[in-house]
Amino acid sequence: MARRGALSRRGLLMGAGALALAGGASPAVAQSAKQPFSVWVAEFRAKARARGITDAVYDRVTRGLQPDLSVYAKDRAQPEFREELWQYLNRRISEWRLITGRAAAKENASLLKRLKADYGVEPDVLLGLWGMESAFGELVTDPDHMHPVFPSLAALAWGERRRRRYWETEYLNALAIVQRGWGKPEGMLGSWAGAMGHTQWMPEVWLNLGVDYDGNGYPSPYSVADALAGSSRYLIKRGSYQRGLPWGFEVTMQGVDDKYADARRWRTVADWAKLGVRPAGGGRFAYPKARARLWAPVGTDGPCFLLTQNFYAVRSYNPSMNYALAVCHLGDRVLGGGDFVTPFPGGERALTLAEVQEVQRRLTRIGLDTGGVDGRVGNMTMGAVATFQRRMGVKPDGYAGLDVLAALRKAH
Repeated sequence: MARRGALSRRGLLMGAGALALAGGASPAVAQSAKQPFSVWVAEFRAKARARGITDAVYDRVTRGLQPDLSVYAKDRAQPEFREELWQYLNRRISEWRLITGRAAAKENASLLKRLKADYGVEPDVLLGLWGMESAFGELVTDPDHMHPVFPSLAALAWGERRRRRYWETEYLNALAIVQRGWGKPEGMLGSWAGAMGHTQWMPEVWLNLGVDYDGNGYPSPYSVADALAGSSRYLIKRGSYQRGLPWGFEVTMQGVDDKYADARRWRTVADWAKLGVRPAGGGRFAYPKARARLWAPVGTDGPCFLLTQNFYAVRSYNPSMNYALAVCHLGDRVLGGGDFVTPFPGGERALTLAEVQEVQRRLTRIGLDTGGVDGRVGNMTMGAVATFQRRMGVKPDGYAGLDVLAALRKAH
């Protein structure tokens, strides 16, 4: 989710307490415990006016507006499942996502070529972001994932105590988008936190980094061209993306002191080679003068990487090393790259598309809703898997792996 700075979506509010907010109760968790939502809306008008929002726009947005109280529990619950890194990557770089991504890359080849020429951002990075944020557009209007953003942002601006100022600002930014005529309240669909479109812009990003790349007169995250152009601009402005530089390299560290693999020290690739770091696939390093950090995410027995500034540009989109690695690896795989040379200790292969569909069919037969039999492991499938694991007496991690498939085949 593109956002200003490194804000996390982890929150403070308890879902049960949030449900009491509509009546103005639970002062321990509400910023406005003595202030019902309708009163807050009326008083917040002054802040909107100070921002330049007209009364007509404010009335249009707030008429009949009710806060989405589910956002508090979602904020508190992130992330819902704890995954090993190999599980995290397998789920996001699935056969379904690769098939979908390759079709998207082919369909948008000329657009990606033009974006590279104009911004210098490589197609693999943009495809990785697009795939991670909205499954190449599949989730942009999916009612299981995206909802009108004003009820969410209003709830957070009204009742999220710790980051009140941030959410108030994003609510005002969303109002400004409507005032500019860039979006209609009912058409601004996004995640529970207000991130919208193909590459999940927060309102602040839409306002300040949006690009009208399709030439229709205004920027929109719901346009593929605008979304990828705006995210290119984000990577450059907020992440210091460098033209012509790969995100990094998989390496081996045989004989290299483990203390170096902490992703803290910048050295040139050539200097890392002098310390004994080698390309995982053999041969010589390209870009010997590029500055990089050495990272062993699961220890030196697993895949290790030299990371350039462009990896950290991707990480500026979401402050997670695992997220950035998944984006970069997904983009590589979509464009025909192979899996990591070094396997993850204790890891296993990802299920094939047909195997995921089999898991979903078998779960559905026993009354567990996976949201469909499409071969894509989303939150509903993970929840169904976790429920099945509990029934089997296994610690639930929600991961649809080989053991879950075998157990379903045996049980049914």
